[in-house]
Amino acid sequence: MRKFGKGVVKMRAPILILSLLLLVPSVLGIVNTRINYDILSYLPKDIETMQGQDILIDEFQTGAFSICVVEGMENREVASLRKQIEGVSHVKSVIWYDSIADLSVPMEILPEDVQGKFTKGNCTMMAILFDSSMSSDETMEAVAQIRTLANRQCFVSGMSAVVTDIKDICNEEMTAYVAIAALLSCIVLALTMDSFLAPVFFLLSIGMAILYNLGSNMISGEICYITQALAAVLQLGVTMDYSIFLWHSYEENQARFPGDKKRAMSHAISNTLGSVLSSSTTTVAGFVALCFMTFTLGLDLGVVMAKGVLIGVICCVTVLPSMLLIFDKPISKTKHRPLVPDLGKMAPFIVKHYKVFVAIFLIALGPALYGYTHTDVYYDLAGTLPKDLPSVQANEKLDETFQMNTTHILLLDSGVSPKDVRDMTSKMEEVGGVSSVIGLESVVGAAVPLEMIPDDIKGKLMNENYQMMLVSSEYKIASEEVNQQIAELNHILKEYAPNGMLIGEAPCTKDLITITDKDFKVVSIISIIAVFLIILLTFQSITVPLILVSVIEFAIFINMGLPAYTGTVLPFIASVVIGTIQLGATVDYAILMTTRYRKERQRGADKQEAVTIALSTSISSIIGSALSFFAATVGVALYSRIDMIGSLCTLMSRGAIISMFVAIFILPAMFMVFDKVICATSRHFGADGATLVGTNH
Repeated sequence: MRKFGKGVVKMRAPILILSLLLLVPSVLGIVNTRINYDILSYLPKDIETMQGQDILIDEFQTGAFSICVVEGMENREVASLRKQIEGVSHVKSVIWYDSIADLSVPMEILPEDVQGKFTKGNCTMMAILFDSSMSSDETMEAVAQIRTLANRQCFVSGMSAVVTDIKDICNEEMTAYVAIAALLSCIVLALTMDSFLAPVFFLLSIGMAILYNLGSNMISGEICYITQALAAVLQLGVTMDYSIFLWHSYEENQARFPGDKKRAMSHAISNTLGSVLSSSTTTVAGFVALCFMTFTLGLDLGVVMAKGVLIGVICCVTVLPSMLLIFDKPISKTKHRPLVPDLGKMAPFIVKHYKVFVAIFLIALGPALYGYTHTDVYYDLAGTLPKDLPSVQANEKLDETFQMNTTHILLLDSGVSPKDVRDMTSKMEEVGGVSSVIGLESVVGAAVPLEMIPDDIKGKLMNENYQMMLVSSEYKIASEEVNQQIAELNHILKEYAPNGMLIGEAPCTKDLITITDKDFKVVSIISIIAVFLIILLTFQSITVPLILVSVIEFAIFINMGLPAYTGTVLPFIASVVIGTIQLGATVDYAILMTTRYRKERQRGADKQEAVTIALSTSISSIIGSALSFFAATVGVALYSRIDMIGSLCTLMSRGAIISMFVAIFILPAMFMVFDKVICATSRHFGADGATLVGTNH
């Protein structure tokens, strides 16, 4: 490693030039990486609801649909609007009254239940079918064009409209996320470090690593908008530690080698590489655990963030040292005394009163566990978006006018007899919360034989293999009521069409609930086992990984349990990923202190002295690390209008602070209580430096 450090110092100018040149392909890669705004598309491809989506595209060339509510228009104006909408690129067809019957036939002569499918008061409803998928760029562009055709009189609802609005918000806010995170991190670093300019180079180095990471996503073709929004902020917060460690090591080695900054830096790189490789392993393990989710958003986020950490480590020991050496003079001129006082003096007090903190741990554990297991989550992706968004207003309009909150699609064999379709429709209309069932026969009327319907009209809802029907529901997506309704509708459907499928946003969301519940358990177990094994190998101890993982899990219980007491409902993805991220990112605090504790025990210090020294020398680094992670995420949490992103950042920022307090106050208490057990079950924790497992002290 020393040779590597010398090589970096020697090649500092070429390294910096190369790092700047690599920004060009990175930016091109970012521009050419598609952003996916549809969370439901990450469901497994082999489940029925997703297979049904494929059939819809293959058989009807329809990948998405929206319900459009038009307010205050005469029938002929609506007919004209329908034709304009059908003229929009990637709109396959629009189903309204005049797409089945001529306007010369008065709508008033139709039965009231048929009239109600299209009109209520001064509002008219149309179903818009797209020939592209729900979240494709083409569908989102089509939704944007449709909205311009009738201005305020036109309300376009459905998942495609929601996805379009999420895209617009992300495009507005994405740059601000990075700017806020960088600014707040810079302020924290300026306060906790002894240089005003060094933090700027930290951010430049990490910023380059972020661009490299995001640019390399072009290999996969696309990433989720949540990954895109969180990647830069998370990478900044997680990898800032490595830069801080390099800086401290560089300053220590300057004291060892006065006047020889190149030698000091080569030693600092060597020291940093050894320490960072071990600490980054736990962070990477946490992100890799996400890749085992069946819901492949975990794979998307896990790969991008694991890659980001590795790139961050490389930049920390190559690009950053090159910058610090090349710009040494201006950095030296901005040096100052740290504005935050040395908090290591707190260590003797904390260690002396360790029994108090053990008691606090035991008292808080019960409520933390209760809250952790009783925190509510939501799956309705549109329900928490800002109320002024067009898609949210459209959904509300659809609900209050037509008592529709969501629409399911029925796919059944075209060979199912008209009589069975009528019987099935009648039964489905009796299911609680079903406001209407729209199929070819229900619109045209049972008196008109299917053979007499023109092919261009019949083709909208039927072909030689399948027929399609729309089921309107009064219930909200992800509610218990709609999930029960879906179960009843599926039961009726299978009775008349065993191969039939019920698809759409609500059925997909029902599958999402089942799948992510399993994923939560799997990811939690894998991340804990992975981090446990890494710590076990690092410290060659049975009890140390148990203590460290337990302490950080306690911090996770508090973080994830607080919403149960504040009445906050979290996005479903938070319960799956936050525990893993917090464990992987903040267990480093505990590892840092444990490393020094072991070193002092090897030197012959008794347990109280060893724990006190470990805490006093680690406390500033732990606080600085936690505050930088907090700064990188809290601003985004307060700024973002997308609740899913805001909630995740809130949990990460709060988790960093909670883990900090737990590492400072609870972990030393655990060392004091279990010191004998640790020494008896660990290698290299004794005064001779080679205590064997099972040796008694």
